[in-house]
Parts: sequence; C-alpha cells; structure tokens
Amino acid sequence: MFKKILVPVDLAHFDVIEPSLQVVADQARHYGAEVCYVAVTATTPGSVARTPEEYQQKLEAFARERAKVHGQPVSARVITSPDPIADLDDVLVDAIDEVGADLVIMPTHPPKHLDVVIPSHGGKVATHTQASVFLVRPQQD
Repeated sequence: MFKKILVPVDLAHFDVIEPSLQVVADQARHYGAEVCYVAVTATTPGSVARTPEEYQQKLEAFARERAKVHGQPVSARVITSPDPIADLDDVLVDAIDEVGADLVIMPTHPPKHLDVVIPSHGGKVATHTQASVFLVRPQQD
C-alpha cells in the first residue's frame, strides 16, 4: 500500500521523535517501503550543526543507523529556511510532493485548548497533501 514514507525529524529533539521512529520502523518493514528522513534547518549555526551541510551529514548518519533497525532503503534530505519554525508546514508539504511520499509519519503533542488558535503541524500537513498522515502521540506514563 505504501511505497515511500516521509519522516520529519529534528535531531535537536530526539526524545520527542523517538516514539514515532518505532512506528516508522514497523510500517517500513510491513510495507517494504523506503524511508525518507527530512529535516528543516536555518542557514545559521544551530545546536546540532554549524552549517546545513554539516546537518546533512548528521542526518545521513542518522538515516543509516535507522536503516539497521528497519532494514529498508533510506534517504535523507535537509531543507534550509530563513525561519524554519514559521515555514515548517509549507516546507514539509512541498517535500512530500518532491520526494513522492505516500505516507507521512510524524510525532505530535497531546491535544490542547490552544490548538484551536494555533493548529498542529500534522493537522496542517494532512489538509494540504494527498499523502496519508500518521500522527504519533507521546506515550503516557
């Protein structure tokens, strides 16, 4: 059913994306799907890397490690933006189309009252693409 899974990642917040990575591994194995890890970063130095090129190298290393978990082909793509937070939704929608993803798996937060005013990234991505979007909530303790 699914041939290419797009996974937005933020290497600075590994703890947030960890629960969704297990879902990605399960789905990739189940469908024999390629996994494309996508990160959006600024052109200025950040906590993970000083340059987008360095971030790309780190994302590629991350993708290779994840491939050992699920055994499926991987790719990694870093997209630069002057304001990654403001541009994230639009950049992800464009990336979904560019890589030809038919499934997006991404972490999300538990629902909050503020979501009425500021919608979640996953919700916006789901309404602006033809791909299926699987949102993974954090585990409750």
